[in-house]
Amino acid sequence: MPETLETVRKVAEQWDAQRILAWGFARYGPQMAMASSFGLEDVVLIDIASSIEPSISVFTLDTDFLFPETYELIERVEARYGLVVERLKPDLSPIQQADQHAPSLWQRDPDLCCRIRKVEPLKRKLGTLKAWVTGVRREQSPTRANAQKVEWDEKFGLVKLNPLVEWTTGELWDYVRTYHVPYNPLHDRSYPSIGCTHCTRPVQPGEDPRAGRWSGFNKTECGLHIAGGKD
Repeated sequence: MPETLETVRKVAEQWDAQRILAWGFARYGPQMAMASSFGLEDVVLIDIASSIEPSISVFTLDTDFLFPETYELIERVEARYGLVVERLKPDLSPIQQADQHAPSLWQRDPDLCCRIRKVEPLKRKLGTLKAWVTGVRREQSPTRANAQKVEWDEKFGLVKLNPLVEWTTGELWDYVRTYHVPYNPLHDRSYPSIGCTHCTRPVQPGEDPRAGRWSGFNKTECGLHIAGGKD
């Protein structure tokens, strides 16, 4: 990590989300973009960011397998904030993927499926930027517990901002209700974490919030927010 960024990283731990985003906009301008899967933290982040920089660039990884409710939410967010969300597509269509890797790849090798449909499109996009903004929170999982508000993303080679890293799920809901932020109705049907239709199920009482992702596999991440070189 560059020395100047290391200094910012330490100081930024005392900043709130607004100040982190303001710093990012001022330093990186159009060379910074926000990744959004349109989960609860993502819509809160868009709401906060749009009050600072209405022209914020937002992109999402459209795997072709998102829930209808997610696609509908993207349209509602675009209408509310005047955004045009960039939809990043994989090189392979679902039919091409089935032809090359046999049908239902997600049932046999979810890591490969995520790499094709999420990690590789993200890598191409991040190669055009100097910084990206995410809704990563420490509370979400053990793999995210050490995330910093501003950090160097070793895997993708750029600065990563996690403005909501300290927020709890309760704080997110308070914000959504206070400011009437649009959110995915699946959250009201026991889906705390929402990904692709094939790899997301409702969470049962007492389960970890991410237990509904890749159920039956020893997998809790798609590879976007794992440090290091592995996908």
